[in-house]
Amino acid sequence: MASKRTRMSAGERREQLIAVARSLFAEKGFDATSIEEVASRAMVSKPVVYEHFGGKEGLYAVIVDRELGAISSTITAALESSESSSMTVELAALALLTYIEDRPDGFRILSAGNDRAAGTYQTLLADVAIQVSGILASRFEARGIDPRTAPLYAQMLVGIVAMPAQWWLENRSMSKEEVAAHMVNLAWNGLRSLSGAPRLRSAEASAPQCAGHTLDPRPGQP
Repeated sequence: MASKRTRMSAGERREQLIAVARSLFAEKGFDATSIEEVASRAMVSKPVVYEHFGGKEGLYAVIVDRELGAISSTITAALESSESSSMTVELAALALLTYIEDRPDGFRILSAGNDRAAGTYQTLLADVAIQVSGILASRFEARGIDPRTAPLYAQMLVGIVAMPAQWWLENRSMSKEEVAAHMVNLAWNGLRSLSGAPRLRSAEASAPQCAGHTLDPRPGQP
């Protein structure tokens, strides 16, 4: 006699539908994914999906919010535990790469460029940049560097982490630790020798030389 299939609770069914839909959205994108496909893969009827989420938009919004919460809490915790500029970059990079490693489908959805998700991901990166800016500003002041430039440098640091992380999603030739180490190598070596008054070297060819002044952006260079 065939065994009776255990009926899922409402909470279990909801989690199953989220997992199925997340996989489909990551694989095909929002527009190419249908409620019919979600229901078919979950082996339920379409009304069950509508009952839980109201439609495809509602289901997608739940997934985006959940992934955004996961990545945001991971990166925020890393930033709050950092004690130096180099550790700020290192911990943030490792946090983002760990999220990608653990939840690749979630990151594909957030970074896919779909207007419904891309805006929230860009907002997250902007929030991270604000946090990093606050960390840099206090350290810039201690080094005699104009703290008003901290937001600009924060944007650069976020870019150094965010873009390679997206590349690593599809190119796993290096471990996350190796990728993070290269990010820190570029970012920290730049921060460590940061000039308080950088100038463009190319300006030397067109601007008149003034006695006692240099256009070289590298501190300590003749």
